[in-house]
Amino acid sequence: MANIKSAKKRIKVIEKKTLRNKIIKSSTKTAMKKVLAAVNAGHKDEAKEALLNASKLIDKACTKGVYHQNNAARKKSRLAKLVNNVGA
Repeated sequence: MANIKSAKKRIKVIEKKTLRNKIIKSSTKTAMKKVLAAVNAGHKDEAKEALLNASKLIDKACTKGVYHQNNAARKKSRLAKLVNNVGA
């Protein structure tokens, strides 16, 4: 346990940031799962809408520093690839 006042404050701040990151990651993963579910069901229109929502959430997470820029781009790219191959 930290003894110094500033170290105690840092622990509190880190806990808050960790919780925020966890919430953002969770909502992003849920949106990605919705895209996968729509793709597996073969619903192209639903998949496109879910992809737009997921892309928006991934971009927000990237902006807030939860995901690295390349990681976010990779996630969006893989989802888009799945959605584009639904009709094929």
